[in-house]
Amino acid sequence: MNFVSYIKSAVLEGTQISRFNIVTAVFLGAPAHFLYYFLFKYAFHLPYESFELRITATLLCLVALVKLRNPEFLGKYFAIYWHIMLIFVLPFIFTAYLLKNDFHELWLYWEIFMIFILIAYVPNWLVFLFDLLVGVVAAILFFLITSPGAQLNPDFNIPLYSIVVFFTIVAGYVFSYSNKQGQIAQEKNSATQALAGSIAHEMRNPLGQVKYNLEAIEQNLPGYQPGRLSAPINDFTLDKLYRHVAQSKMAVKRGSQVITMILDEVREKPIDTTSFFYASAAVITQKAIDEYGFESSEERDKVVFDKKEDFVFKVGETMYVFVLFNLMMNALYFLKSYPKSKIFITLEKGAQFNRVKVMDTGPGIPTENLDKLFNAYFTSGKKGGTGLGLSYCKRVMQAFGGDITCNSVVGQYTEFVLDFPVISNDELQRRRDELVAANRSLFENKRILIVDDERTDRDEVKEILLALGVLVEEAGDGKEALQKLSEDPYDLVIMNLNMPLMDGYKAAEMIRRGEGGSKNAIVPIVAYTAMPYYIARSKTKKAGMQGLITKPCLQSELIRQLAGIFQQKLSLQSLKGKSLLIADDSSFNRVALKTVLEKQGIVIDEAVDGIEALKKLEGGSFDLVLMDLRMPLSDGISATNHIRQSENQELASVPVIGLSGDSDEASIEEAMHAGMNDYLIKPVDTRVLLMKISQWIR
Repeated sequence: MNFVSYIKSAVLEGTQISRFNIVTAVFLGAPAHFLYYFLFKYAFHLPYESFELRITATLLCLVALVKLRNPEFLGKYFAIYWHIMLIFVLPFIFTAYLLKNDFHELWLYWEIFMIFILIAYVPNWLVFLFDLLVGVVAAILFFLITSPGAQLNPDFNIPLYSIVVFFTIVAGYVFSYSNKQGQIAQEKNSATQALAGSIAHEMRNPLGQVKYNLEAIEQNLPGYQPGRLSAPINDFTLDKLYRHVAQSKMAVKRGSQVITMILDEVREKPIDTTSFFYASAAVITQKAIDEYGFESSEERDKVVFDKKEDFVFKVGETMYVFVLFNLMMNALYFLKSYPKSKIFITLEKGAQFNRVKVMDTGPGIPTENLDKLFNAYFTSGKKGGTGLGLSYCKRVMQAFGGDITCNSVVGQYTEFVLDFPVISNDELQRRRDELVAANRSLFENKRILIVDDERTDRDEVKEILLALGVLVEEAGDGKEALQKLSEDPYDLVIMNLNMPLMDGYKAAEMIRRGEGGSKNAIVPIVAYTAMPYYIARSKTKKAGMQGLITKPCLQSELIRQLAGIFQQKLSLQSLKGKSLLIADDSSFNRVALKTVLEKQGIVIDEAVDGIEALKKLEGGSFDLVLMDLRMPLSDGISATNHIRQSENQELASVPVIGLSGDSDEASIEEAMHAGMNDYLIKPVDTRVLLMKISQWIR
């Protein structure tokens, strides 16, 4: 942390403008100063009292009362007023009275009392010393101006009193720090206790969506008639079924992201930046809006997206989408009572930073909460929230090299601004050159057929592929594509889904039936569409397509998708006939993994715990083991330790990939220390699983 950042942090920590602090300043400070004037002047007959000073201090305290009625009072300048008030009513007045009363014993005691009170209001030592020094110096100047030539006659032991003052400050901050740490611990303990309830609260929305979609699917299914053919499902109903399945998958994915975010934030797990890539802000933002689980079409209509100023940024897609999900979810929560309000998402180019702005015309956020909005465990009016969402968003944006800030006016709007560093043309060109160079050998001389009725879209894809040494052919519709496929073999087909004469789905179906030539019956097909990704993915997968790219696409996205398919094709060819052991106490997990892997020609055996896994490994030969970490009798850690300590060198060297729902560093480190070669977090993505298996099977 640099000097400027440290000062900003100290000022923020030392400016505690809470409702409690304002209330105590107003209802204790104001009457105390007013009444003490009469008490000290007429009851104790102290040498010096000033009605002007007392009434000024009283008024300064009372003015703070306006802040309770109007949270926007003085805006960001209220913090300055707050410190001026504290300096005047505490160190200035107390020190001025100490000097004016010639170090009267009573005021010596009050000076120590003042130090304790100032510490309570200003918990940062640097800001406290500043306020104290300013107040004391001002009081000395006041004394010199109002009492020229006056002689002070301190009759107390100044060194001894100075020691008492010094240790008063030290003791005050020790107790303040101790109380603060205790308060933080208590807050964390309360947050930890509420974590299960908070996760349940955050999961109600995605689980509710899954329930709704399952009920909708059930309603659209034909009636059950044993022994008789059911009524056929028309295209409209089939489309609705696919949409409900896609929405259910997105809800499950979103729920998994929420759990991961909460656990990562609680554990303060570092964000992995290795998966960040260059993408279009308009494309990824639109994808996030399309995939968000809106409760109704009316709720969806509240979101207005302006993507005229598109730009390229470097992000992790899942993380960025989560940030937008979190901001939209919070906004929609507060807009429930504002039926005419909107959420405006705007892209804006800048000189140093490009921005994504998310603004809602809802209730707004009080000024005193803005500085604490991104603190972990802090919530602003959202019942049942964890206070971790915006804190995680802050960490994600900083990992992107940018930041997230918030501007708000109560009763008018709230605007979150996501800053992304500008990607220069030189950097983009350098990245394109690197991408082409890294993948040219994989693409060179590959025959790829682009099927699209839009020439401009074909030309856009063609230009990217030609730079990779690809032999490109084109077709304007599904029928023309079948004709070309029947004449020559191809390594891959890029297929637009919505075309006249014959659409992409029908063309893919006919290709898989061999009507595009027997050699092309298993050719990889990548869908290319303007349809929302989450809806199209289920349909294309069912149609036998291996990938999906949304329009318009960036060079990096196209290369990344196609390279993944070519690499996977090479890897999967090497997996056929390999033997693999799945050790997991969950029969559901074993069946799910077995179904995926057997499709690749892998021979599968199963074990329900570590003991059975060891017996099967000792009695047979396996190329790899998928080992669950948490199993009864003997867990995956213990079983892996036994494998690595085996005298049988073939057994001791078998690759082991750990499987677990735990994503914390401690679990991963424990698995690696036991001798596992790799680690996957459940639920496992099929593509990642196959990639990892390919890496470790030789």
